[in-house]
Amino acid sequence: MAQSPHAFGRPTPDAPNPAATIDAAPGSRAQGWLEQGRSEVIARHGMVATSDPLAVQAGLEILRQGGNAIDAAVAAGAVLDVTSQNDTGIGGDLFALVWVASEQKLYALNSAGWAPAGWTPEFFRDRLGVECMPGSGVNASTVPGAISGYAALLDRFGNFGFRETFERAARLAEEGWGQAERRHSDLVGAVRGLSGDPDSNRTFLVDGEAPPLYGLLRNPDLATALRLIQRDGRAAFYEGEIADAIVAKVQANGGVMTNADLAEFQSEWVEPISTSYHGYDVYQLPPPGQGFAALEMLNILEVCAPVHGIDLAELGPSHPDTWHFLVEAKKLAYSDLQAYNGDPKFAHVPVDRLLSKSYAATLCDRIDMSHASEPSVTGGLDGGTIYLTTADRWGNMVSLIHSVFSVYGGRATVAPYGFVLHSRGSAFSLDPASPNVVAPRKRPFHSIIAGFVMQGSEPLMTFGNMGGSAQPETHAQHIVNLIDHGMNVQMTTDAARFTHNQTSNVLGLETALFDLVGPALQAKGHQVRAVNGGSVGGYQGILFTRDPSLPAPTFGPESIAEDRPVNGIYRAGSDHRKDGQAAGW
Repeated sequence: MAQSPHAFGRPTPDAPNPAATIDAAPGSRAQGWLEQGRSEVIARHGMVATSDPLAVQAGLEILRQGGNAIDAAVAAGAVLDVTSQNDTGIGGDLFALVWVASEQKLYALNSAGWAPAGWTPEFFRDRLGVECMPGSGVNASTVPGAISGYAALLDRFGNFGFRETFERAARLAEEGWGQAERRHSDLVGAVRGLSGDPDSNRTFLVDGEAPPLYGLLRNPDLATALRLIQRDGRAAFYEGEIADAIVAKVQANGGVMTNADLAEFQSEWVEPISTSYHGYDVYQLPPPGQGFAALEMLNILEVCAPVHGIDLAELGPSHPDTWHFLVEAKKLAYSDLQAYNGDPKFAHVPVDRLLSKSYAATLCDRIDMSHASEPSVTGGLDGGTIYLTTADRWGNMVSLIHSVFSVYGGRATVAPYGFVLHSRGSAFSLDPASPNVVAPRKRPFHSIIAGFVMQGSEPLMTFGNMGGSAQPETHAQHIVNLIDHGMNVQMTTDAARFTHNQTSNVLGLETALFDLVGPALQAKGHQVRAVNGGSVGGYQGILFTRDPSLPAPTFGPESIAEDRPVNGIYRAGSDHRKDGQAAGW
């Protein structure tokens, strides 16, 4: 009898991803929601969830060594900076929400890099001869903020430093790692852009092509950069050899970034923003991130539901009116996002007004439950991102988002250090009337957001959903799933999601959801398309449930070696769409 030419899923030149050619029926679970892909992960000493199992294991390793959730987040992020430069890297930016249990306080970190001092609309129009911001190359990159963000987290709250937290990432870059389907697909799609930059070609491609699926990848140049940061800390990136290499790369390719742009940049601790939803407090970071759109969308859902006779808990996730209501609320929130968002140091963003319940009430009559509307303000950002979340035995929790924006960022690699520069600068505008118009030392509109939920004064859940413009709408969908529909922290990601394009007004529904409610939504006037999981991003989440019968954890130097678990349990979920995992101990 003949056997498959792809035994054990081995790729061949004629079938580089053989699993895609197999017609098979999926299995189902034996308990709970049978379509749920896996159970929640439950643990007490600590938890890590993100889109790469190697990064998860790096975070757990740090937790077992006495590191806290902040140390684990940096360790996990550093591994993703090695294995996932399609989404993120040390040439990217990051934001974080950090619950510090010893202070019973939620902190917010903005580590979005600013524009070079030479960036003006005239620079782009007159010197570069463009009418919109470049989407790739060195002039798509503001100052990378990620390493500064890691340093800010470790310096303020970490038990460890760069030496410990970067060790696993440096070893992976030296020794190599395997490439699975999603990242291989991204690399294949980026070959043309990467091959146009000699340093990217040398770093990521083999003879001008993507390495094969399941192939072994190495990046010794990146390992060198990570070792320098281990030795010299933040200064290695913003003042030392790496800074010199960044400036040389940028200026050799027509850019104006200087050593001063790097050396003078600092991350910022900012106040988180929030709204209440059915008795739970949902937190986001303030502008220039787009988190306020998720909160405004939740306000509209809560305030306008009784106006329209809607009860999302009663309708459930299978009723077309549920999805129509969510999509119409999304259009309203995103119209305000596109109209107002920008760097609050340069433009007035009326967050307090936009997040008031009274403002949400003024929007209710703009929703017609029988007919789809046109967005009043269009626009949106794509991009690739990683989201990670960690929790430790002392009750600290981190919600962190980190990105190079486009797939492989601007496709411009900094030699001899093996990392791409991000392309966040492409989110600026050249329209002088825009709150997001480019300016020296200004930060662009940022799509990456991190979420946190509290109930009263108690921390409840970290969550996030990578995926460009889809992030606020998916954050709101998860909150509805968890609070209105009663889903657990794994089920919310295994359930189908929508994504709506604010510019084209096309509504994308994952295939099973399209089959379920697509025709009914088309009858209401929606332009509906079936989409796959690549359109709705990727979620991770950790839920904490306190046991009041247990004593609170202790803090201080002596607690680092303490082996007592947190006074409750952590429950975590991870998105199958992004190949990640949640794991605890």
